[in-house]
Amino acid sequence: MNIVLPAMGEGVIEATIIKWLVKEGAEVKEDDPLVEIATDKVDSEIPSPASGIIVEFKASEGSLVRVGEIIAQLEKEDVVNNEEEKMIQKEIGRIRESISADKLEKNETVTVSRDMKSRTPSGKFLSPLVRNIASREGISYSALDKISGTGMDGRITRDDILRFLSEKEKAGSAAAEKNGSDAHGKSDGEDEVIVMDRVRKLIAEHMVMSKRTSPHVTSFIDADVTSLINWRNSIKEKFLATEGNKLTLTPIFIDATARALHDHPMINVSVEGNTIIKRKNINIGMATALPDGNLIVPVIKNANEKNLKGLARAVNDLAERARNNKLKPEEITGGTFTITNFGTYNNLTGTPIINQPQAAILGIGAVRKLPAVVETPDGDLIGIRHIIILSLSYDHRVIDGALAGKFLNRIKAILENYHADLM
Repeated sequence: MNIVLPAMGEGVIEATIIKWLVKEGAEVKEDDPLVEIATDKVDSEIPSPASGIIVEFKASEGSLVRVGEIIAQLEKEDVVNNEEEKMIQKEIGRIRESISADKLEKNETVTVSRDMKSRTPSGKFLSPLVRNIASREGISYSALDKISGTGMDGRITRDDILRFLSEKEKAGSAAAEKNGSDAHGKSDGEDEVIVMDRVRKLIAEHMVMSKRTSPHVTSFIDADVTSLINWRNSIKEKFLATEGNKLTLTPIFIDATARALHDHPMINVSVEGNTIIKRKNINIGMATALPDGNLIVPVIKNANEKNLKGLARAVNDLAERARNNKLKPEEITGGTFTITNFGTYNNLTGTPIINQPQAAILGIGAVRKLPAVVETPDGDLIGIRHIIILSLSYDHRVIDGALAGKFLNRIKAILENYHADLM
């Protein structure tokens, strides 16, 4: 059967093959991870659709593949039904690899160095293509002798020599980085140059595009969340014991935001040219910091249809898998509104950049104990209260200050009157 690149969410039409996690001829079970891919939104793994033998790769590492294209061929388990046939399939896979290498060598136009012999000192055969690459890259016979060939009879293939060059480049980069770090430590006058990784470049492009697309305005409001904090503290241990999930403030903020979006649907919109798209579903993304310093935004679909238990389960699951690079492409697409939590790092507030093509994003600051005026039937008093600052950045093309203010005030009211019955 053919294994194709599956659909991976709204707007994703292609992906790069990063690394095959199995070898040709390998036996796999259904749902075993086959290949690591990267899109412009997320890195993820594609599982095997069935059990069987991987007969042939149709897409090489580093290649760009469109959704629906064949990336590998699988001989299903019901066809490979005994050990003898499995061994035959593995041998076929090995022979096909060598044949494919031969075809590639014949089809590529190469200039082979006449000074290079066709065999290494130990007797390893060097094809014209391999000799050409070795000559161009200055690889010595002794270095070629050390390469473990994966072709028939230990033959060095094109992929083998390219892998050798890649590892050599990585080793050189690591040494240069170490030397640069040492030099930096010795001299105060030297700057460190850091090349952006692929994810950071995508984030940078997305942020610049957002500022160029939308005229950003930010409104602020504070909320007294004393009752909410006290209630959450009183039940969090019981919640963990009964539900198996921590009850953090994040699912509560998502719950309040989803309710406010339901009441003010013109915040839950996007802009396409001169039209406003009012989204039917309330899909809330939560900005999540990754261990490597980058950022990803997993999305809770139909957040307004989930109770607090369901939201807590979804938040914990998505956050954990985001940190371990286990998110599926469809879990980071389709968002209609985003929340980012500045309070995680004890920041009071901020002015977040809209996550296009959405029209607004909510920033949540740190919860602080502050002296505040408390209104009572007997008059106003000064009390110690838990106060939080909320900030809403919005696209002023379609959202005016009045609507933004009403929306923020609705979230404030929900948080200040949050009750256990919302469970």
